[in-house]
Amino acid sequence: ALSRYLTDVITAPLYNRIKSDIWELTGRMRRIGRRVRSAVSRLDQGLKAFVVPGIFFERLGFRYIGPVDGHNLSRLIHVLTEVRKFHGPILVHVLTKKGKGYKYAEEDAPRFHGLGPFDVETGKSKKKSQIPSYSQVFGETVVNIASKNPKVVGITAAMSIGTGLVQLADAFPDRFYDVGIAEGHAVTFAAGLAISGMRPIVAIYSTFLQRAYDMIIHDVAIQRLPVIFALDRAGIVGDDGPTHQGVFDLSYMRHIPNMVVMAPKDEDELQDMLWTAVAYEDGPISVRYPRGTAVGVPRKSEPEILPIGRAEVLRRGRDVAIVAIGSMVYPALDAADLLEQEGLSVEVVNARFVKPLDEELLLDLARRFKTIVTVEENALQGGFGSAVAEFYLDRGLTGLRLVRLGVPDEFVEQGERKFLLDKLGLSGRGIAEKAREALLEAGQVPHKFDLRRVLGLVSRNGQAVKAHAGHRS
Repeated sequence: ALSRYLTDVITAPLYNRIKSDIWELTGRMRRIGRRVRSAVSRLDQGLKAFVVPGIFFERLGFRYIGPVDGHNLSRLIHVLTEVRKFHGPILVHVLTKKGKGYKYAEEDAPRFHGLGPFDVETGKSKKKSQIPSYSQVFGETVVNIASKNPKVVGITAAMSIGTGLVQLADAFPDRFYDVGIAEGHAVTFAAGLAISGMRPIVAIYSTFLQRAYDMIIHDVAIQRLPVIFALDRAGIVGDDGPTHQGVFDLSYMRHIPNMVVMAPKDEDELQDMLWTAVAYEDGPISVRYPRGTAVGVPRKSEPEILPIGRAEVLRRGRDVAIVAIGSMVYPALDAADLLEQEGLSVEVVNARFVKPLDEELLLDLARRFKTIVTVEENALQGGFGSAVAEFYLDRGLTGLRLVRLGVPDEFVEQGERKFLLDKLGLSGRGIAEKAREALLEAGQVPHKFDLRRVLGLVSRNGQAVKAHAGHRS
């Protein structure tokens, strides 16, 4: 009550006008003005320190106002209206309760922070998939690894539930650290633990790890420390919009020396990559995976340690090669199925690693194919496709037609993940269309390729479709 009264006094126009007049008057008193000002200021600060929690901010040069009840709209508007008349930096301390007004959100604020469709009456989620999310698989795998390796610890920055590390917190509370919204500190803290012989796993959303870029380089990579970076929400995240789309991490991680960069095609490979990351001790290593439900493939009971920098060929072909990374592998396989229906033979490669690249495989593809398509759920600038292009250019393979598919040089808007991927041409149909266009432009259409079917002039069973000429009215 006392704090509220003081806030009313401080924001009152009369108080501020009198204070301003007195301050100006004492400024004209040559002999005693400075001493009067100093005495009044000390008295003012002393009273505030006694009743106001924001004296810390006052000492930083801010005019502190508050606390103010953020759920009292009329009072909040009044305070904000009055402080606009002040001069200098102002800090308004507003108190709100997350989920205010909805019982279930007030009782379980973390779960309601980012929630899908739910029943308003019960607060329970609707249509819960039987397939686990990538975050769940990550959390389960980290717990399994930690149960066998006592040096493994988990670190996050206020994302314990979202990243799945809450499972480690429950299983091994003394080996879990949530540093709050301080990504840079999370990385530097991990570096310190790594120097001490621990194996820290830093789980942070792709878009937020950008905040720790300097620490990744200076505190981890330069010293070649074995820190494991788990980048959740990599790629298109959907409804959270441009600020949360994780489409830059392949670019900003791959150009850091000593860094290994991986991306799994499904949950089974995510499990393998996490075990591989813990087994790798020659420097920092990162694995990125998307938001949401995983593919639904069964997971091996005994994870596989993957050879660093080794890709895998999932499908052999003759006409065009599609080299995909991470979440784009299955859409690439869908594209291959569509193109096969048109008479095209497509080779599909799961790159697995953005850095180091599988150079032997890339050279083999260059010998056998004139057209190669790369696909990634990342910005095209500096991403996986750029890495492949640089590799071929550095070796003088300029006659090769390389088509790079990914996120263009723009911020991705808000929308459902599937809708945005379709719009970006990163669905199976979109990839097939770009691969087909590349072959047609290069004049590499094989004899079995039925152009009439592609143009819609014949149906699936080969029957002719009557064309109607359009006209202007």
